[in-house]
Amino acid sequence: TPPASARKGHKKNRVANAQAKQAAARRPAPRRGGVKGTSEMVVGRNPVYEALRDGVPATTLYVQQYIDNDERVRDALKLAGERGNINLMEAPRPELDRMTNGLNHQGLVLQVPPYEYAHPEDLTAAAYDNNEDPLIVALDGVTDPRNLGAIVRSVSAFGGHGVVVPERRA
Repeated sequence: TPPASARKGHKKNRVANAQAKQAAARRPAPRRGGVKGTSEMVVGRNPVYEALRDGVPATTLYVQQYIDNDERVRDALKLAGERGNINLMEAPRPELDRMTNGLNHQGLVLQVPPYEYAHPEDLTAAAYDNNEDPLIVALDGVTDPRNLGAIVRSVSAFGGHGVVVPERRA
C-alpha cells in the first residue's frame, strides 16, 4: 500500500489540487473563434460603412448570407467594390458569430490590419521638438468605447500629445 501522502484523498493532495484549480481559473480562457492572425474586426452596419467611407485599410468584408439588403449594406458593398482591394466573402450567421466572438455584427464584418500605435517615447520626442512639454494620458480599466472616445477628444482639446492605451481592458 502507498504511504498516506501518496493517496488521492490525503490533505496534501487536496490542497495541491485546489491550488491547481485556482491557478487554472486565473489563466485567461483561450480565445475561441475569430480570424486567426493579427487582424482586427470592425463589426456592425454603421461602423463598417463609416470605416469604408473614411478609407480605413481593410482586407476582407464578410457579409451574412441572406442579409436584409438595406441602404447601409448596399453602401458598404459599393464602397468595398470601388476600392477594389477588399475581398468580399459571404458567410453564414454562425460563422460571423464565431469570428466576432458573439458581438452584434448585424450581418457585416470588416477585417482590418492591426492598428499601428506610436511609441510613447516618439510622442514625447515630437513634443520636445516643438518646444512643448509633453502631455500624455495613460488609461487603465476603460472598457466603454464611448468613454475612450471622450477621453481622446478631451486630450486633443487640451493640447495633449497622446494617449497610452493598454493592450487589455481599453
